[in-house]
Amino acid sequence: MYDLTVIIPTFNEEANIRNIVLAVDAVFRENSLNGQVLVVDDNSSDGTIPAVTDLKRTHPNVDILVRTEDHGLSQSVADGFRHAASNVFVVIDADFSHPPVLIPRMYEEIKKGCDVVIGSRYMEGGGIKDWPLKRRIISTGATFLGRLLFPDVTDPVSGFFAVKKSVVEDAPLKPRGYKILLEVLGKGSWEKDKEIPFEFIDREAGASKLRLKTIIEYAEQVVDISLYSFTHHESAAWREWKRVFKFGIVGLSGIIVNLGILWLLVEYALLDKNIASLIAIEISILHNFVWNDLWTFRAKEDVRITSRWQRLIAFNLVSIGGSVINWGLFLLLTAGFSVYYLLAQLIGILVAFVWNFLVNRRVTWTRK
Repeated sequence: MYDLTVIIPTFNEEANIRNIVLAVDAVFRENSLNGQVLVVDDNSSDGTIPAVTDLKRTHPNVDILVRTEDHGLSQSVADGFRHAASNVFVVIDADFSHPPVLIPRMYEEIKKGCDVVIGSRYMEGGGIKDWPLKRRIISTGATFLGRLLFPDVTDPVSGFFAVKKSVVEDAPLKPRGYKILLEVLGKGSWEKDKEIPFEFIDREAGASKLRLKTIIEYAEQVVDISLYSFTHHESAAWREWKRVFKFGIVGLSGIIVNLGILWLLVEYALLDKNIASLIAIEISILHNFVWNDLWTFRAKEDVRITSRWQRLIAFNLVSIGGSVINWGLFLLLTAGFSVYYLLAQLIGILVAFVWNFLVNRRVTWTRK
């Protein structure tokens, strides 16, 4: 049994495979790690398989699994999970876009109690080097969709990560495309994660395999994980959907509070309607903040803004922004497109709700 297994999915990586295997093995030796290198190959037609076979003669910790059907990077990694001879897996690309020197740090974080450790391009200290604009745009879009499900993870579609065997052992993974980490986060059994910044470097040799089909498969994957979470409430994705539903319930109760306070102030306190409306709005915002802070998000110790007053100010500002969006859409749809006023108001409310939840999730209640 090895301490960890580094899984390297390959397809026609003759130009890189020998160097990446030797680099990973050198990291093992330099850090006194009893590690396995498992190359999972999609039946390459170049010299990838012979190169690994040759390395096995002098490196007994190097193994290769050749897959002859259902090809794909995610499928290869999932097969690697099943064939690895350890309880800790690290997934890394063959093209040196991921730095092998971070493998020991990932392993240490797993040993400290993390279930998943992710190499992040998007947290402070991370980055992307020498990437074409088209790929940057696609990656940013994919990351945005992934963060809708896992907002506390800055790079949920990273191809460089470590995971405990127990996280994926019984997970009903449906590997597809290139975003196997999203599948692991969506269907694996995990609680604690950690991100480590790294600079992504575009491949040194060979050709990128990104295709339009990959983008379509990714969109299908996001939908599938969402549907899975609705029937598997132990999943991490459901934890986020539950917050959305709670946020909506609090918002609906806030409408009742707003209308009730407005009625009391106008009918019994005899205040001017405009003044009463402003007071009612602020009281409903305070109501929503308290319930979201205590119930929806529970005000964890690791939120970025630790002071409740700071969170309240942030929540007020976001709520004002949502009101402006609601009002602006109402005017645009009714005056510009002659949309029925009630429908226009409903659309404005829905868009403002999305704004309020996403921005508050990222600003008011977010992890350090």
